[in-house]
Amino acid sequence: MKILAVSDIHGDLGLVKKVEKLIDKENIDLVILAGDQTWFEKAEKGLVGPLTKKPALIIPSNHETEETIKIWEKMYPNLKSIHKKHLKIRDVGFFGSGTVDWGFADDSKQIFKELKDSHEKIKNLKKKIMVTHSPPSGSAIELMGFPGSYGITKAIKKFSPDILICGHIHEGGGLIEKIYETKVMNVSRTPTIFEI
Repeated sequence: MKILAVSDIHGDLGLVKKVEKLIDKENIDLVILAGDQTWFEKAEKGLVGPLTKKPALIIPSNHETEETIKIWEKMYPNLKSIHKKHLKIRDVGFFGSGTVDWGFADDSKQIFKELKDSHEKIKNLKKKIMVTHSPPSGSAIELMGFPGSYGITKAIKKFSPDILICGHIHEGGGLIEKIYETKVMNVSRTPTIFEI
């Protein structure tokens, strides 16, 4: 399965066009939108639709609510939210949380619980992809002065997803690293293509 993941588009229609061209050119099977499609809920026409011509997964974040995601799901039949949910596509399990960790203990606890609950029904699958908006603690992103989420790092350790897709910190866009046995990909404003 060939996947394109991106986050933090923030209403940038030029970036949407770039991603749309990549989807076609690279023959992508699945698109993952890891939060912050909008800029404070300001939804531009053509912001989501062009990225859902192929099956697409999405999570909310600090710039759009769960309600906005639900509206988009109704508008675009190929779009599915995996916020606090799971989905199996072929032999790969996807699970996620769009809750943002602002550095408080309760944020980390909430994110971990959402990931734990959504992981439960796909835990026996051999291939798993976790999608969050916030990055994990212990990430190289923290060297830039931005805190990661302990809840996400705990989920990486407990559930061992093959890949974590995250964003939120624009300065970390394109960063790929390994935490425990999980490949962590910050796709903030950086369309990233991979296969699983």
